Amino acid sequence: MATEGKKVLFICLGNICRSPIAEAVFNHVLKQKGLESGWHVDSAGIGSWHAGKSPDIRAINVMEQHNIPMNHRARQITKKDFQYFDIIFGMDHENMSDLKRMKPNDCNASCELFGSYDEKKEVTIRDPYYDDGDEGFHKCYEQCLRCAEGYLKSLG
Repeated sequence: MATEGKKVLFICLGNICRSPIAEAVFNHVLKQKGLESGWHVDSAGIGSWHAGKSPDIRAINVMEQHNIPMNHRARQITKKDFQYFDIIFGMDHENMSDLKRMKPNDCNASCELFGSYDEKKEVTIRDPYYDDGDEGFHKCYEQCLRCAEGYLKSLG
């Protein structure tokens, strides 16, 4: 397993559901594998609607059920993020289109669909924001867990 750290940013539309879940799950998997040293993991949103807010309470509850710490305040992606991070993961094809449009010419980060690392080939990470309950948040957690494992496995 590669132990060399990277700078990883997870992106979704508003940064209160999918991307903070992905951030928390990825950090948790790194810790479980003893790989957290040298990694910088963060998340942000395409838009600024929720900037400064905590993640959706349903996301927080699902992370608590899995004993995964989640300490995040929503923020919008910036041009500096494209310079700083090694890889920026979008949660769906719309996020990827937005990232492509926003990406500066002198971008250092590669932009990839996080779901492309899912062993079950569910390439779109479920957006549970408009759900009534928390079922979609559980689904999002499961997908992010598989993708985190798949990405780390791809590093060798």
